[in-house]
Parts: sequence; C-alpha cells; structure tokens
Amino acid sequence: MASIDLDKVLDKAWADKSVPEVLAAPVSALKGVSDRQGDLLKEAFGVETVADLARLKYVGWAQALAALDAAK
Repeated sequence: MASIDLDKVLDKAWADKSVPEVLAAPVSALKGVSDRQGDLLKEAFGVETVADLARLKYVGWAQALAALDAAK
C-alpha cells in the first residue's frame, strides 16, 4: 500500500483531513500552491479541486513522459 507524508504535501490546515476531504479541497490545499495559482488553474484548465488536478490529462501525459525518460 502506498503512503505519503501529508505534512509535506498539504498546507497545515489540511494535513489532518481525510483523503476524500483533501481530494475535494481547492488546489491551494497543496503546499506551495497559492490561491492565485489555484485561480489560474481553474481559468486555464477548469481545475477546482485536488481531484480535478489529479485527473487532468496533461498531468498524466507529463508523468508518462517523465517515466519513459527515467526508464531509458
């Protein structure tokens, strides 16, 4: 089972929330993502929540390309 240190990836206000709560949270719940950056993601890609960001096809494509490069 995969695990992640939530304190390293979430703002303090979200670190004690459940995974479903975090997935429904605005992307600014992620450490290092400002409200303004969240607004820009919404404007550019329609991303409103952490789950939306995770499902964004461009993120998947970029991850696949990085994995291909790492595997060479």
